[in-house]
Amino acid sequence: MAVSDSKTSLPDRGPAQSLREPYSPARIEAHWQQNWQACGQYRTPEPQPGQDTFYALSMFPYPSGSLHMGHVRNYVITDVVARVQRMKGKAVLHPMGWDAFGLPAENAAIARSVEPGRWTEHNIAQMRSQLDALGLSLDWEREVTTCHPDYYRWTQWIFLELFAAGLAYQKEAAVNWDPVDQTVLANEQVDGQGRSWRSGALVERRLLRQWFLGITRYARDLLDDLKLLEGWPERVRTMQANWIGRSTGTQVLFPLTTPDNSQSTVVEVFTTRPDTLFGVTYMVLAPEHPLVDSLTQPEQQATVAAFRAEMARTSTMDRTAEDRPKRGVPLGSHVRHPLGGDPIPVWIADYVLLDYGSGAVMGVPAHDSRDFDFAQRHGLPVKVVITPDGQASPVLEEAFCDDGVLVNSGDFSGLPSQEARTRITAGLAAQQLGEEKTVYRLRDWLVSRQRYWGCPIPIVHCPNCGAVPVPQDQLPVELPRDLPLAGKGGNPLVKAKAWLEVNCPSCGTPAQRETDTMDTFMCSSWYFLRYADATNAQEAFQRDEVDRWLPVNQYVGGVEHAILHLLYSRFLTRALADRNLLGFREPFQRLLTQGMVQSVTYHNPRTGKYVAPERVQDPDQPLDPDDGEPLEAFFEKMSKSKLNGVDPASVIARYGADTARMFILFKAPPEKDLEWSDADVEGQFRFLQRLWRLVAGFRQRGGQLDGARPHATTQPTAVDHGIRRCVHTAIQAIEEDLDGAYQFNTAVSELMKLANGLGALDKASSAVQVEAVNVLLRLLAPFAPHLAEELWRQLDGPGSVHSQSWPQPDPEALKQELRDVVIQIQGKTRGTVTAPSGASQEELERLACSSEIAQRWLKGATPRRVIVVPGRLVNLVP
Repeated sequence: MAVSDSKTSLPDRGPAQSLREPYSPARIEAHWQQNWQACGQYRTPEPQPGQDTFYALSMFPYPSGSLHMGHVRNYVITDVVARVQRMKGKAVLHPMGWDAFGLPAENAAIARSVEPGRWTEHNIAQMRSQLDALGLSLDWEREVTTCHPDYYRWTQWIFLELFAAGLAYQKEAAVNWDPVDQTVLANEQVDGQGRSWRSGALVERRLLRQWFLGITRYARDLLDDLKLLEGWPERVRTMQANWIGRSTGTQVLFPLTTPDNSQSTVVEVFTTRPDTLFGVTYMVLAPEHPLVDSLTQPEQQATVAAFRAEMARTSTMDRTAEDRPKRGVPLGSHVRHPLGGDPIPVWIADYVLLDYGSGAVMGVPAHDSRDFDFAQRHGLPVKVVITPDGQASPVLEEAFCDDGVLVNSGDFSGLPSQEARTRITAGLAAQQLGEEKTVYRLRDWLVSRQRYWGCPIPIVHCPNCGAVPVPQDQLPVELPRDLPLAGKGGNPLVKAKAWLEVNCPSCGTPAQRETDTMDTFMCSSWYFLRYADATNAQEAFQRDEVDRWLPVNQYVGGVEHAILHLLYSRFLTRALADRNLLGFREPFQRLLTQGMVQSVTYHNPRTGKYVAPERVQDPDQPLDPDDGEPLEAFFEKMSKSKLNGVDPASVIARYGADTARMFILFKAPPEKDLEWSDADVEGQFRFLQRLWRLVAGFRQRGGQLDGARPHATTQPTAVDHGIRRCVHTAIQAIEEDLDGAYQFNTAVSELMKLANGLGALDKASSAVQVEAVNVLLRLLAPFAPHLAEELWRQLDGPGSVHSQSWPQPDPEALKQELRDVVIQIQGKTRGTVTAPSGASQEELERLACSSEIAQRWLKGATPRRVIVVPGRLVNLVP
């Protein structure tokens, strides 16, 4: 964006239309968007000495090509926060960029025979124009695009920093394989049903050599420091805590039985129930466990190989489903009980996963429901070692999983479960066969992707040196463009010989580049750092710049990123801080997770088809135009596939961006789901029209904003006092709504109350009228920025309304020095009005005659006689 620094070359900031004309949002909004852009209205300022900074950030979008109402809600919320903070005198950073790598762009390009880069650039241009149409106060000079080399050069640099710290490493592991998108997925990218977060396919398990980031090294910090995030929703903190999943228990070592009783090989098991140790009747490993090959006896090799191949094709959801039989095969080997010494057969089974615990489970069928089902199916012994009262028990029909008293447990029999856990753990430790241990559910972050459209991993594989990092002065390793895309699963980098084949940076031997690309969450786990120093061509960022702006003061985005993006960002921030590259460890001080935007959805239960709302003739009794069948009507998240989407562009074209903003803020609290309503959109449009007419009337009476500080008269009338109290009550209420709680819906409601309270504005003194309109427009500015700017300019306000200070309440105006005065018409009480205590008879008479009560009952006639009882009543006699 070309911006002139010369004030004399700024564009004409005159109004867009005459106040005599009806409110025209199309003319006003285009006019002010052009002016704001031309004069660099929202360029991030250089903070002045002693000036507070404020970083307002929305989660940046994937450039799909079109905004949806979820985008609108996210960005408008953040925009209001940014605008208010500017008016409060803070230096504000409010940037935007594009999460531009990834599978959606690659798959779309394959489907359309278009190069992914061109597809992405086209979508970015389209979406940027849509964002501008919302009137967002974004600093586009700090725009970042993750698929541009000037960005991913630094993503690669960060990867190498992690590599140098021992946090980036490659290993062979059982991984989640998406059979549709033909790539691996991190555990966090597989939902609770075992499906891919993108394609929805049931995930399979494969053994592949992959790149990982050592997030588990920070598991304890990531969990413990959640308590510091007081500005985060409790729901998000709970989700992260559950995902990290700390458990305290006992690590038990089961030695392998050998002819000479050698203990060179042991199977490690973690259990939270060491009190059940004497009930172990078998050991079960995950099919992918690294010890399976060495523990499989020759006579079992064919059976084991067949079972492992089957498990590789079976999704995690199917393997662990509670309603499916637990399957497994024996390996033919045994381990020795660490305390009892008895041999225990070793099996592999579907319900044990390598990603959880150590990938090995001690089978205690009497006291674990899954083990009980497995033992029953395969004829394995069930040994009771805990009962409720310590007495012998009959044959079990189901597992007893509660605490109790130990039986059949040697010297530990008779102990209650809690005491037995401590004593048994100490006994294991004495023989160096166990110890108390804390483990985490969290696993290291798998960042390899077998796809083309992603950030290249800056590693060269040398036959002599192994994995060698690309020297930093050779970054970026650019992703070659215009390669033939062979369809899903066909990574063209594998065949790009000119790019693939290089000499080893260490020894000069012919070598090959890494062809896997990085998970796109790697790109989005540090973008908020780049915004602080976005034009730096020499470094990813200067520490001083980042430390000046971060942590982010307010982050806004969907709760669907509670684990994936937010957890990864917290990890990466810590890792960079430990490299002395940052001066903070938590990236986001406050987090707001906005609710979804829903709209009415019509569904035909007979045909299974959705029906577009515009095709439904009678909303009360909707009928399918095709076959007359009654429809189901319900609110659901907007979706093209369900024909219930609302195009933001069409709403803006009809009502204007300010109306769309006001509706999206007013309809529901930001953290709650919002139900779309055309009637409520119309209501906000009418409200803005009413504000237009209110200010037009003020202007027609000669009103203007000359820059002088508005003030009330020294002896205000009752009307003056009432209007000032209304104005300053609104200031106080809106400040409370926006001060951290961000209850935008009630803030807009207060604006509407204020407008209602200015109904008698023409009867107030000129000073009070100026104050009221001045405050009204400043309070309106963050919510409806175009209309506020236009009206401010119509009244000759100084500069931009968005450069004005945020209003402060006057305690004097808020004082409750008022009382209700009865209004009678010919001796009959018709209502009350509020008047200042001690008001004179003349003031009370003027207040009564100008009241709505007098207008309604006297129908404009002047009363023949007025009887005033000071402080109590006014009787108007027609």
